[in-house]
Amino acid sequence: MADEEKKNAHGELVKAESMIQLAIALPAGCVIGWLLGAWLDRHFHQNWIGIVGIVMGAIGGFLQIFLTASRYLRRGK
Repeated sequence: MADEEKKNAHGELVKAESMIQLAIALPAGCVIGWLLGAWLDRHFHQNWIGIVGIVMGAIGGFLQIFLTASRYLRRGK
């Protein structure tokens, strides 16, 4: 019985890690995209690359959320 409880507790920790990953994916993608875009703006003397970086980071964050959620839902069935 103790082994089953440990396995169940481990499964709950994995679920919690997945939920934390979902909460961090979008903001982290936007910040990383913004930082890279700002660096490219300074390097190429432009003003629009930072905005593109934020949008690309948001798209990457949404993709990560979608992939993690679909993996989680597939595992539940």
